Amino acid sequence: MSARVLFRVKILKTSISFYTQLGFTILWQGEQLCLLALGQTKFFLQNFYVKALAENYMLHLHVENVDDWYQHIQDLHLDEVFAINVTLPEDRQWNMRDFVLLDPSGVLWRIGHNI
Repeated sequence: MSARVLFRVKILKTSISFYTQLGFTILWQGEQLCLLALGQTKFFLQNFYVKALAENYMLHLHVENVDDWYQHIQDLHLDEVFAINVTLPEDRQWNMRDFVLLDPSGVLWRIGHNI
């Protein structure tokens, strides 16, 4: 059994480009919907934007090395290409090292690893 979240995005083509550059693979794509995957992480993008919903999503992507992921994002210049926000990695009081990434529609991702 598995559950998959669905993000409603501003511009489907832009979001697909963002996530594929980040490293996700397209598993299926239609005119209004796209299924993406990275390892065991899978989610849908839907071309139906609701600002209040998009800006209230928060997800956590658990990775092996958060600093490598941060550098990967910096090397791709995703913040410049997509006008998104990325914070610096920090050690958190909840025993994780993570950083925040906002996608082009305002979905907040915490990318981190346990410390």
